[in-house]
Amino acid sequence: MSKMIDFTPGPANKRQFRTALGQFATGVTVVTTHSASGPLGITANSFSSISLDPPLVLWAPARSASRFQPFVEAEHFAIHVMSETQGDICRAFVHEGNAFDMLDWRPGIDGTPLIDNCLARFVCARHAVHDGGDHAIVVGRVLSAAVGDGTPLIFTSGRFGALKG
Repeated sequence: MSKMIDFTPGPANKRQFRTALGQFATGVTVVTTHSASGPLGITANSFSSISLDPPLVLWAPARSASRFQPFVEAEHFAIHVMSETQGDICRAFVHEGNAFDMLDWRPGIDGTPLIDNCLARFVCARHAVHDGGDHAIVVGRVLSAAVGDGTPLIFTSGRFGALKG
């Protein structure tokens, strides 16, 4: 274990702050919605459960993302927890919002794309959107959920990976 370095986050050490945040391993999701231009998706690791009663989850799209506006305005969206075998899908949705030709999906409520064969899926109605600095915090009320099995895809230190058993 290396020696820890203390710092105050700010413009001068933005990279160091990102590196520190990257030490926290997260799961990887693909969030989907139906937009004016058709099905839309984006990869996000900023997913969290909030409440069991009522059933609430959140995710946080970056304001700088080209797909930001359609997602914060979406009445319905789905959050898909991805498996270790779905890294290519996640990489595709990092770069483009219409990478649906590489996966099995079907339209759900309001045309929201529902990805098959993921570890879990949460179909949501927008509950609230809050300011989150350079991100927005989108809270969804879970209308339906599905669960599969497998090993989750994780993201840490700027890379996709899998849990080692």
